[in-house]
Amino acid sequence: MGGYRRMAKQHDSSRSSVEPTNGQVASPSSLPQAESKRLFVRAGSEHIPLFKERPVLDSRQSPWYRLILEKHHHEGCEIPIHDHETLCLHLQTKGQVDMEWSCSGRSGRERSVPGSMMLLPAGTRDTVIWHGSTQRVVAAIEPALLNDAARELGVKGFCDFNLRWAFRDEQLGLLLNEMNREMRTGWLMGALYGDLLSMTLSVALVRKYGEVSNFIPQLKGGLSRAHVKRVLEYMEENLHREIRLEELAQLNSLSRYHFARSFRDSLGETPYQYILKMRVQRAKRLLLEPGSTVAKVATTTGFSDSSQFVRMFRKITGVSPHAWRKGA
Repeated sequence: MGGYRRMAKQHDSSRSSVEPTNGQVASPSSLPQAESKRLFVRAGSEHIPLFKERPVLDSRQSPWYRLILEKHHHEGCEIPIHDHETLCLHLQTKGQVDMEWSCSGRSGRERSVPGSMMLLPAGTRDTVIWHGSTQRVVAAIEPALLNDAARELGVKGFCDFNLRWAFRDEQLGLLLNEMNREMRTGWLMGALYGDLLSMTLSVALVRKYGEVSNFIPQLKGGLSRAHVKRVLEYMEENLHREIRLEELAQLNSLSRYHFARSFRDSLGETPYQYILKMRVQRAKRLLLEPGSTVAKVATTTGFSDSSQFVRMFRKITGVSPHAWRKGA
């Protein structure tokens, strides 16, 4: 049980880092913003990080709401009994390790390899031991986000999930890896793409693993001509700034999921892909104006900075803005 004692000491030290000076127990909502976006669990009456060590990458600066993502490299360890207040989704990215778990009077042992996943619903109380080093991406998804996804899918009533200690899911794995890539690059693709990723992940979880997933209706049809016109005009008028999926959906009083699906059915591309092309088209016009600079064009067309603009321009056109202007 030496591993348990090491983890117990780690949790003691992490408690001290989240306790206010008046001695009262801190909750995630009362912590500084940088700490409140850590992945917390409850141990007794306290909220503590799931892993004592700080993550290699985290989503503190992400466009996501109600969702936290962390990437961890950790050695063999034991996490004593704790309660999850959000759905916790693990994806192992490197390493092969034996894992023991204990939950609700049951226990088991699994061989965890790259691609192995765990799904622990909110309300799970468990203990986990990793008998070796591992690298993993862990997402904490608030129940409210999953319930929103269920409503957008037309599900009525509460959506719950079953505990899964070891499973594989190619779609979820691809989504978590893409979210990890966005986290690593500083959210290069922007807030709208981030919205689509978080929505797609929550919808996939509800559709595949929610207890009510069999009752999800299949949506048919795209946007009407008037709806498409309204959305495209809004995009054109707001290309200079970040555009969120919620804004576009509200233009036609649709849920985010229904809007994103209908938009793709109507135009053959996601809202993110379409807006990116609109930004590049506007950038081409601006690049031809006398005195224009890459930095000024990037700002005017809604890119976060010059480097993002250059990468996205090259992705769409195959050449850099400078090379395109020289050849125009």
